[in-house]
Amino acid sequence: MIRTPLRPLARILSARQKGENPDTIERENLRLRHEEIRDKSRARAEVRLLFLSLGFLAAFSTIGARMGLLAATEPMEPRTAAAGAEIVATRADITDRNGRILATNMQTYALYAQPKDMVDPARVARELARIFPEIDPVALERRLTDGRSFLWIRRVMSPEQMQRVHEIGDPGLLFGPREMRLYPNGQLAAHVLGGASFGAEGVSSAEVIGTAGIEKALDARLRDPGQSGTPLELSIDLTLQATIEEVLGTGKTMLNAKGAAAILMDVRTGEILSLASLPAFDPNDRPNPLVKGDPGDSPLFNRAVQGVYELGSTFKIFTVANALDLGLVEKDTMVDANAPKRWGRFTIKEFQNKNYGPLLSVEDVIAKSSNVGTANLALMIGAERQAAFFQSLGFFEPTTIELVEAPGARPIVPKRWPDITTITTSYGHGISASPMHLAVAYAAIANGGVKVTPTLLHGGVPQNGPRVMTEETARDSIGMLRSVVEHGTATLGDVPGYQVAGKTGTAEKPNAQGGYDTDKVVNTFASLFPANDPKYVLVVTLDEPVETSGSEPRRTAGWTAVPVAGEIIRRVAPLMGLRPVVEPPPVDELTAVSN
Repeated sequence: MIRTPLRPLARILSARQKGENPDTIERENLRLRHEEIRDKSRARAEVRLLFLSLGFLAAFSTIGARMGLLAATEPMEPRTAAAGAEIVATRADITDRNGRILATNMQTYALYAQPKDMVDPARVARELARIFPEIDPVALERRLTDGRSFLWIRRVMSPEQMQRVHEIGDPGLLFGPREMRLYPNGQLAAHVLGGASFGAEGVSSAEVIGTAGIEKALDARLRDPGQSGTPLELSIDLTLQATIEEVLGTGKTMLNAKGAAAILMDVRTGEILSLASLPAFDPNDRPNPLVKGDPGDSPLFNRAVQGVYELGSTFKIFTVANALDLGLVEKDTMVDANAPKRWGRFTIKEFQNKNYGPLLSVEDVIAKSSNVGTANLALMIGAERQAAFFQSLGFFEPTTIELVEAPGARPIVPKRWPDITTITTSYGHGISASPMHLAVAYAAIANGGVKVTPTLLHGGVPQNGPRVMTEETARDSIGMLRSVVEHGTATLGDVPGYQVAGKTGTAEKPNAQGGYDTDKVVNTFASLFPANDPKYVLVVTLDEPVETSGSEPRRTAGWTAVPVAGEIIRRVAPLMGLRPVVEPPPVDELTAVSN
């Protein structure tokens, strides 16, 4: 910067030559310099005031906007921010096909302790033991005084328990909010739902994860935040489920059975309207699995899906349907039923050593449940075609129903298929499957020959599965199953107005010695109704039942599983909107009356 001198030499000399006062020049230059400095200071101050005004305007605008936002929002309790990833606890509800709640979430609290903040750990341990009887006060006091800084005491509490803990008044006891899974219907549909527990946990929330049943099988869907507001709608009907469990439980008790299972399926959509297994459990308080003994004795065991049994004579209709479909016989064809039948070193007998021979029609083979007649039909079919037919019905693979237990319930199929295996499997021995497999196979007969995939999800769309038999074969098979109920081994299952059709199966249970125990049986009645237009399949299985009302104990399915199934159909058919068909009495039973 070049400064102008106050006394320029040239002007001073010029002023002296002219006789002027040189000091005037200095005063004028000084005045001009001060005016220039003043102008620059004023400009600088004006710029600073402008920026300061803009700053105040922005600040007051922000404060005003924030005050307006706070005034427009609902008041909310402040929450402490916690470090780390947030745990999303929301889990979708589960409902039945009519929207009734099967599983939902409930807000609760967990109890934890910070021992270093406690005033009197010994008193706290004693008081907590009074509130929670399962707590050992001595062990809890030891844990509260061993130097740790954090201790979980209770994952879930009721509001009453929380209030009592609060009244202890110790600052070291703290509560953490969280959601828990609630099953408002208790044991109802327990094996379908399975249960849930806590996964990742924090003091302010916990992750809810499925542990069994459909809760675990569809865990990803139920935990998806994008679908948390959309309930998972099952095909189960809560009213039908309650009715079937009630009747099944009564039958299990009256018949002294070890366990029981029932499946009600829509034959066209494959939807499971009810799936029951007894004994049951409460998923709100799921018991621990058995660590020794037979897993099948646990209430957690789903007999309808996990129970793999020899299902006995219920398989005979498949042998007959196979023979009909191959064109080997017709329903009135006479076949050899002369018992006993010798095959190598084996003897094929009828129940109680009866003899229905020498010949029976194919229809009577089913109505009378002839082992020998079925065996001869199987030999006509041959091992290769028989095995292929069983495979087409789904007896070689686990069912694909949406339960985490289903993939482990693989049928027990013979590794080799000699003639004796062809004979025994034709009447349900030497091959084991679950009641769910049986329901799927009977649904194929009931719907006209199309295999369906069982599902617990509500959809209501008829399936277009592979055809496993012709419509004519399915129709003839239904007629033969109807004859079993009308005048065969399942007369106790006939429900007036609903034309029940079905087949009994009594299978002795294998023992440890490699044989069969005659006093321990699995009884099954696989039925479909109404026979004139089948809509539903019902499979009822009882484990080790015995009917003791007579002079001798009776263990066949006709005396055990059949009456239970008949009572179920009598109770649930009206609930499903099926109108009974009034059948006119035979002419010879009409009696003339006069006024």
